[in-house]
Amino acid sequence: MKKIIGNPIKSGNVEIAEYDFPEQMNWHEAKSACAALGDGWRLPTKEELNELYSLKDEIGGFADAYYWSSNEYYGNNAWVQYFFSGNQNANLKYAIYSVRAVR
Repeated sequence: MKKIIGNPIKSGNVEIAEYDFPEQMNWHEAKSACAALGDGWRLPTKEELNELYSLKDEIGGFADAYYWSSNEYYGNNAWVQYFFSGNQNANLKYAIYSVRAVR
């Protein structure tokens, strides 16, 4: 798990893990995997995720893929952000997407 955290990047009051999780996962798995890193690691909010997108070139290591946020949207959905275009939308929590932890 230390490989995911790496050398965290600081942006404002948030620390960003240096690496994505090596496998994509559904929303429930993503929440659990981030929490399992310990010490306050979690999924970013949709606002934090948008900030990560705006800094993606400075932070580095992001795929042109969808990333999970912690924000739920009407029960079976949660917000995601597409790191190719920057678009945010809600998708089913059982879809499989990329994950980057923050704290």
